[in-house]
Amino acid sequence: MDETTKPVPPQTLAEAHEAVAAIRPSRIAPLTQWLAYHQQAAALYAEVAEIDRGHHHETLFMAERERQSAKEIKTKISHQHPTDEEER
Repeated sequence: MDETTKPVPPQTLAEAHEAVAAIRPSRIAPLTQWLAYHQQAAALYAEVAEIDRGHHHETLFMAERERQSAKEIKTKISHQHPTDEEER
């Protein structure tokens, strides 16, 4: 791929799985990196669900699963970093 060629976004569920696996952080990455990963994965799966109609429902499921993972991580982060009001 030369410098003028832009990477093609995933068009199928299989390509989405590959793309998500490629951006997965290390197991010891901070929660903020995991949050960004799950948010990006959810958006990617949601986009692919509209393209790969043969796997529409499976891809929507994956998007929702990633959203739930992001939500759980947000909760963990908020418990690690109490707000100013909670500290008073």
